[in-house]
Amino acid sequence: MRTIFKALTFSLLLGIAPLVLAQEAATVNVNTAEVETLAQLPGIGSTKAQAIVADRAANGPYKSADDLDRVNGIGAATIEGLRDRVAF
Repeated sequence: MRTIFKALTFSLLLGIAPLVLAQEAATVNVNTAEVETLAQLPGIGSTKAQAIVADRAANGPYKSADDLDRVNGIGAATIEGLRDRVAF
């Protein structure tokens, strides 16, 4: 009985893993995303998300992750952490 339970649990975990990984790998387009979506990115939060949207409105769209350094409080370390999570 325990072997069956372990096998079912393992199968369930294998079935869920791709969903979790896909969710983590989803990219956010910083040129179209709203504050709420941007705030979910690692190292951003609501204050920096608002600053991204304000900068985007004032200075135009971002062309690369490096352009995010236009935003006060976003430096090289944050940009590196976002590189695989953002799109343009």
